[in-house]
Amino acid sequence: MPDRSYLCGPMAEKRSVAFHTLGCKLNFSETSALGRMLEQEGFEKREFEENADVYVINTCSVTDNADKECRQIVRRIQRRSPESMVVITGCYAQLKPKEIASIPGVDLVLGAAEKFNIASHLAELTKGDSAKISSCDIEEVSGFNSSWSVNDRTRTFLKVQDGCDYNCSFCTIPMARGKSRSDNISNVLENARMLADKGVKEIVLTGVNLGDFGKGPEGNRKHEESFYDLVRALDDVEGIERFRISSIEPNLLTNDIIAFVANSRKFMPHFHIPLQSGSNTLLSLMRRRYKRELYADRVALIKKLMPHCSIGADVIVGFPGESEELFRETFDFLHSLDVSYLHVFTYSERANTVALDITPVVPVHTRHERNKALRNLSYMKQQYFRELHAGQTRKVLFEGHEKNGMMEGYTDNYIRISTPFREEWVNSLVDWAI
Repeated sequence: MPDRSYLCGPMAEKRSVAFHTLGCKLNFSETSALGRMLEQEGFEKREFEENADVYVINTCSVTDNADKECRQIVRRIQRRSPESMVVITGCYAQLKPKEIASIPGVDLVLGAAEKFNIASHLAELTKGDSAKISSCDIEEVSGFNSSWSVNDRTRTFLKVQDGCDYNCSFCTIPMARGKSRSDNISNVLENARMLADKGVKEIVLTGVNLGDFGKGPEGNRKHEESFYDLVRALDDVEGIERFRISSIEPNLLTNDIIAFVANSRKFMPHFHIPLQSGSNTLLSLMRRRYKRELYADRVALIKKLMPHCSIGADVIVGFPGESEELFRETFDFLHSLDVSYLHVFTYSERANTVALDITPVVPVHTRHERNKALRNLSYMKQQYFRELHAGQTRKVLFEGHEKNGMMEGYTDNYIRISTPFREEWVNSLVDWAI
């Protein structure tokens, strides 16, 4: 195998990099940040299906599928471009660096503390050596790196918080991303104004535990600022037409935040609130920090102040101990709730989590049946929510992606609209009769 270390050296003439992202919106914002960093170092950014000198895979490890998909992607790169460098970063890289390093074709594994130092690592990398691992104990991870994704000018995912201090029994995120830490309001405002100058119309605020915003980096555990302070400050940013809150825990979604959004000029009537289970028994086993009654109260207040508001919910099926009776509790609770759509996840066992010790284990085929039942419920709720607004005129922000001659956009309350592509509507707010 030839020495291709020159690809990353200062005298390199042609260097190219391609990225692939698995997982959440936070990962997409960080991939964009890594891409901008490497472009500043002289790399040419290419599409992932094209040939490139370096391929970077930003991984998730919430489910087994993400792990398997990472392996499949590496194999695909090996077949297409065996001399290219392959770098793995993200949550999977932090949790299982040795396992990833053993995958044929992987050259570099970057953990949570090192992914934003990717340029310096590439400068020292030589193809053909054994895979290099640069990681550390997650307890040592501190500091906050701003990032945002810009696929087109329309909508950007802006990371304002990272890490999590919660210890839900099914979750590996705290082990992969470390303690809760945040940007500060001054920096967030500066980033928002910069994005406005680039023509961005909508910013989606993202984080691992967004409502925990305010804990400073470098070990400062106190909340000197709050998420409520942040949304109030952002509402005055000129040039941004819309803000959305990507996801917020029900126990951190305060009445003040809900009331503010209800009267906001720029925050959209749309909340995504993780539930995970409609059974208090399972919520306790999951080590969630609320009961279903609190969740129902949050939904009721939102709908009282904003009857037109869209509400999404995350829910896990097949968690250990979920009997048919407890699943029915979740189904009936969700059926009764005035939520607009569900994101349904099938429980999968994750190493080093407390949930592995909970019994009885739900058979895999039963997990899939329950997933299907809740996805059907979600479809019905989406249709019902849309029909409630039939005949109304709401503003739609259309995106720049053209697919099969069509374009898409979202109303303020997150109803997806699809229509034949019109260039003049890209990145524009259009009055639309639903």
